[in-house]
Amino acid sequence: MYVIFGASGNVGRATATALRHAGHDVRAVVRNQAQQDMFTRIGCETVHADLDDEASLHRALDGAHAVQMLCPLPHRDPDPGSAMHRMIVTAARALREHPHLHVVALSDYGAELDEDTGITMLFHELEAAFKQNVPRLTLLRSAEHMHNWMRVLPAALATGRLPSLHHSLDRQFPTVAAQDVGVLAAHLLSEARDEDGVRIVSIEGPSRYDANDVARAFSEATGRDIAALALPRDEWTATLLRAGLSTNHAKLITDLYDAQNAGRIDVDPRTERRFGTTSLRDALAALTQTVNA
Repeated sequence: MYVIFGASGNVGRATATALRHAGHDVRAVVRNQAQQDMFTRIGCETVHADLDDEASLHRALDGAHAVQMLCPLPHRDPDPGSAMHRMIVTAARALREHPHLHVVALSDYGAELDEDTGITMLFHELEAAFKQNVPRLTLLRSAEHMHNWMRVLPAALATGRLPSLHHSLDRQFPTVAAQDVGVLAAHLLSEARDEDGVRIVSIEGPSRYDANDVARAFSEATGRDIAALALPRDEWTATLLRAGLSTNHAKLITDLYDAQNAGRIDVDPRTERRFGTTSLRDALAALTQTVNA
């Protein structure tokens, strides 16, 4: 039995689907009825669990031989960093009680760094906690997800300008489609792991892109003229707060992009490297079509 935490997310859904297509038994961990119905239709068992509730994690893990673990940043929490830290501690403690499991934990480019990386610092904490508590561990570090750009598409359609925290606009950065991460995760889960140890795999897309490429892809997908706009650094926090983020959440994002723009966050060359097949153009076109539908 393969257990997928965060099954309703873009990566988790792709992992569960790939495993089911390969004929494997899958248990999707969900939080509401609507999510449950989606996975029941493709033949998954479903279970309700909460990363703040250790007892529910044990129920979800019962009978499993491999698990995909995601500790997401809780966007609605006023202090999302502290909330995610608590989830990491709870998940690590629960996994320690199931030492036979092969765990594929979703992580981030830059998770090897131990200071001043914003959101990525939380994945550094996750990796450290899981290394201490999970004997058979695969860490899957992914580049920035292409679908994150959908958050600023409404502003781009309204103004013709795509706001970017990537500076400069022609600086290329690694990015990857969520479905490619999910497909790779399914492959890693299904590989036999008979020995204890930590394996670290990194994934990004087939090419690197810059913010101008993103604007061009949206222009093609929407039929609208959209140009990238480098949002001035001194406007970042106010813009994020106007978008509804808490002060703590905004700080995590600004620290992250400061580190990225300084060239500190990239693939760790010591890891195994994999490359997805979905281009930025295809990913954004598909996402835009879904929103329109």
